[in-house]
Amino acid sequence: MVALQLAREAGLAETEYSWPLQLALVRRAEVSLDRPDNGIWEIRGEPRRFTHSRAMLWAAFDRAVTAAESTGLRGPVAHWRRLRDDLAAEIAAQGVASDGHFTQYYGTDEVDASLLILAQVGFCAYDDPRMVATVARIERDLMPDGFVRRYRTSSGVDGLAGAENPFLACSFWLVEQYAHTGRCADAERLMAAAAGAANDLGLLSEEYDPAHERQAGNTPQAFSHLALVRAADALAAAS
Repeated sequence: MVALQLAREAGLAETEYSWPLQLALVRRAEVSLDRPDNGIWEIRGEPRRFTHSRAMLWAAFDRAVTAAESTGLRGPVAHWRRLRDDLAAEIAAQGVASDGHFTQYYGTDEVDASLLILAQVGFCAYDDPRMVATVARIERDLMPDGFVRRYRTSSGVDGLAGAENPFLACSFWLVEQYAHTGRCADAERLMAAAAGAANDLGLLSEEYDPAHERQAGNTPQAFSHLALVRAADALAAAS
């Protein structure tokens, strides 16, 4: 913050000050482009090409292109645009199942709640047929008790035995998705259930145990609250 204030006093725009950092981050994304990873959930199984991770790389290059074009700051825009478009084509070819839904990672038919973020970052529209199909699979496979789980642990992807509780942020992501596709009644119902998992101080945990009606995991969890805010905004806009 001190460095930013000094830059402002020197007459530098905030974009001029932050652009070198953004360039470094985009370069890092490019270096990691072909590296399998363990995904947003830090799954303990073998590294894979998770569709969500690939879409986040797409978002990095897309935002770099937008930032350069909108501000006039210098950067290899044509190169970034090519990387972005190649990633979009790759995901369309390898991250979509034969029945049309996005997959957890390349080469599987499994679904993952993190795929709901693809519409949030603009990779596709909320009503894109692939996203609609993904929601249908999430409802079928990840919502046995009305809340959204991150993924099916029984698939063996994380190499761990046993099940886990629903992850509250995932339920709020689905609320947002419902709201943007006109499913307002479903959005309101899930919003009430997920927000109802708050404790007596109005704070949300990381997970919720519906069977015992108790919070689980880290608490309070900022991730859950941020997703709640987005879901509330989406519901307000849809009503």
